[in-house]
Amino acid sequence: MDNIHNNIVSFIWGMADDCLRDVYSKGKRRDVILPMTVIRRLDVVLEDTKLAVLEMKEKMDIAGVKEQYAPLCKASKHAFYNVSPFKLKDLTARTSNQQLKADFIAYLDGFSDNVQEILEKFNFRNEIDKMVNADILHAVIQKFVSPKINLGPTPIYKDTEKQEILLPALDNHSMGTIFEELVRRFNEANDEEAGEHWTPRDAVELMADLVFMPIADKIKDSTYSVYDGACGTGGMLTVAEDRILKIAKEMDKKVSIHLYGQEINPETYAIAKADMLIKGDGKQAKNIIYDSTISNDYFAGYQFDFMLSNPPYGKSWSKDIEKMGGKDNILDTRFNVMLDDGTELKMIPKSSDGQMLFMLNNVAKMKKETELGSRIAEVHNGSSLFTGDAGQGESNIRRYLLENDYVEAIIALPENMFYNTGIGTFIWVLANKKEEKRKGKVQLINATAMKVLLRKNMGKKNCELTQDIRNEILRIFMDMEESEVSKIFNNEEFGYWEITLNHPKLDENGVQEVDKKGKPVFEKDTEIIPFTYNGGIENYLKNEVYTYSPNALYDENKTKIGYEISFTKYFYKPVELRPLKDIVNELHALEQETEGLLNDIVKGL
Repeated sequence: MDNIHNNIVSFIWGMADDCLRDVYSKGKRRDVILPMTVIRRLDVVLEDTKLAVLEMKEKMDIAGVKEQYAPLCKASKHAFYNVSPFKLKDLTARTSNQQLKADFIAYLDGFSDNVQEILEKFNFRNEIDKMVNADILHAVIQKFVSPKINLGPTPIYKDTEKQEILLPALDNHSMGTIFEELVRRFNEANDEEAGEHWTPRDAVELMADLVFMPIADKIKDSTYSVYDGACGTGGMLTVAEDRILKIAKEMDKKVSIHLYGQEINPETYAIAKADMLIKGDGKQAKNIIYDSTISNDYFAGYQFDFMLSNPPYGKSWSKDIEKMGGKDNILDTRFNVMLDDGTELKMIPKSSDGQMLFMLNNVAKMKKETELGSRIAEVHNGSSLFTGDAGQGESNIRRYLLENDYVEAIIALPENMFYNTGIGTFIWVLANKKEEKRKGKVQLINATAMKVLLRKNMGKKNCELTQDIRNEILRIFMDMEESEVSKIFNNEEFGYWEITLNHPKLDENGVQEVDKKGKPVFEKDTEIIPFTYNGGIENYLKNEVYTYSPNALYDENKTKIGYEISFTKYFYKPVELRPLKDIVNELHALEQETEGLLNDIVKGL
């Protein structure tokens, strides 16, 4: 973040410490600070049209007009409004706590229904009595309307001629950045689990590059849709929209962007909804839905052009399983498909981690009839690459993605890239309309060493992807070149058969053991055979099994197919050993030194 953002965040954070210290624990201060930040942003956005809204409200009340939303929005010039007689700064003149409480509640009640939902998700009204009783509500409001910070979309000037800016304007992107930084700090104070993290803007910018730049020259005068099924505060949607608009402008194209998102956390949902409202498009705000994407997909049947997401990983989805009738009864076609041979492929991962279901959710929403199809970028941790044995849910998901040739590339990011977790992360890039050179192939990019260290850690984040680094990763991806950090493989490279063998159990004399009924006793064994093994299972049995165990029995009915992607395998660099000659010389030198020391000791005796 730049100095402007840092100053605002520091002011709000310091204000929380000043006003709330004796009333709220550090982790609970978010219950006041986050909704108040949203309220002040909405308040300052509405300041210039406040009088027009009140005049329109009075006219419609006199005329008995019941449906007032559209005219009031037109008067406010936004997709929301406030019909109370107050602006937030008016309330600082109240000297009585009870009058302040009554007027503040009236002020909140004056917001339109879409803002009421945001306040409800924050559970903010529950905090009013607590603040009034502790005599801090006045101080909190006074701090938020302070002339020392500007949360508005227009600048504050030093002079009446508006020639010299005192405090710069805060656009929606900047407001989103401040929201996310506040949430990050509160998460850190609460010691949130690793899965509850926020995507830093440098990672989001890279994801946007990978999604949009390969098809930048194919953008037309048209309408495009962007979706995030784990949208959090809406940061990815905002960056994606900005990127498409920038590309369209450079290509001299006129585009319309529709944003869609779903979020299960009420607090982050409220922030995303507020962000969309502030942009002035009520339709965008209506497309942000509060509920679980896994168990209650609001956008079932929808298709989107572009999808970016950072789903929660390492997080249980047991509640979703219960809502869907139990693990064995999940029939959702996003997570269960039929193979060409009529076999059902169940793609249900372990209940402890549902991150890969979000990828399947996105794949189910790919457009198939358009020229561009759909492009997806998702962040996952390493378990999405290898968790699950052959035939298990996670492996079956990888099988489905690779056998349908959806995976373009996987990029390994540096560790400590995210605010609340230091674990390694990977960006998956998927598409269903691959360019010719990518068909049947997957590119693995090892960008773990491509980073610049931060001067000061932001939570656990100690490094970043600068613009130059992002450009280089994009170049490697676009050129599809092979190098020390980029490998190209056919899809089948990651597949394998898991076969079951029964070896005769031999006694100490080498004669096969039999049970009490005289039946031969066998020992069960499994073998992993890569799809790339020359001659497949038959040749493997001949070369690797029957040569050593000629009486082994291959149980064909128990053969399973698995897929695994190992970055360690493909980018492993063995430690360079020292030359043997140097080691021998060093041993000789040590031996001579030891003999000399021993002689000195003997002489001393």
